[in-house]
Amino acid sequence: MTLEILTSDSLSPLRHGFFTRRGGASSGIYRGLNCGGGSGDQSEIVAINRSRVAKAMEVAPQALVGVHQVHSAEVVQVGASDDGTDRERADALVTNRAGIALSVLSADCMPVLLADADAGVIGAVHAGWRGALDGVLEATLDAMEGLGADRAETTAVIGPCISQRAYEVGPEFLDTFLAEDPGYQWFFANGEGDRYLFDLPGFGLHRLREAGVGHAEWTRHCTYAQPEQFYSYRRAVHAGEDDYGRLISAIRL
Repeated sequence: MTLEILTSDSLSPLRHGFFTRRGGASSGIYRGLNCGGGSGDQSEIVAINRSRVAKAMEVAPQALVGVHQVHSAEVVQVGASDDGTDRERADALVTNRAGIALSVLSADCMPVLLADADAGVIGAVHAGWRGALDGVLEATLDAMEGLGADRAETTAVIGPCISQRAYEVGPEFLDTFLAEDPGYQWFFANGEGDRYLFDLPGFGLHRLREAGVGHAEWTRHCTYAQPEQFYSYRRAVHAGEDDYGRLISAIRL
């Protein structure tokens, strides 16, 4: 099956993509393009899936780089030698080197691809609620500027992630956000009983725009609501499944 790759005109002409689960070699609960080495899927199959992504990005498999994601605000700068990058504990990558595809994995969290095409600087971010609240998006923009980017000329696109109507949280979750800024109440809607519904992509867009990014958008795809296209951690939990696949998003100069 052919890979399905979602793109944004805002990031053109750079090669990039938010890959859906379609077109992969995995089976069972991982059916499709599972690119998560940390999943329980067969490592050989994950390697096949990642090689298909690398081919689509027109890079060698070893040039499709990522990090060991830990829901942090840590950013890694990728240079000519990317040996060991996958083992670094971080949640964002930046580079100004051609021929390297920066990638992040997700399964409800926000994958964010960024670029200042004129400056030749790109970034890729894995941002769940904790990383976004702790400043991973702003840290990535800072790191990109360190390589010569201008945030006012930078485009940021949030890919498929969990939408507000599917993201139910408890009152303690709301309290965590209000402790940071009472204005964050605007990203919560009332749910059933004492539950709330959190707008993760809306929060991500807010943080990016407040940080001064030139353009920010969301592809408006919900991972939870579209099981044929996307993996979802929360959907897997609700279904009583033992594990879940990981989507990959990538960008290169």
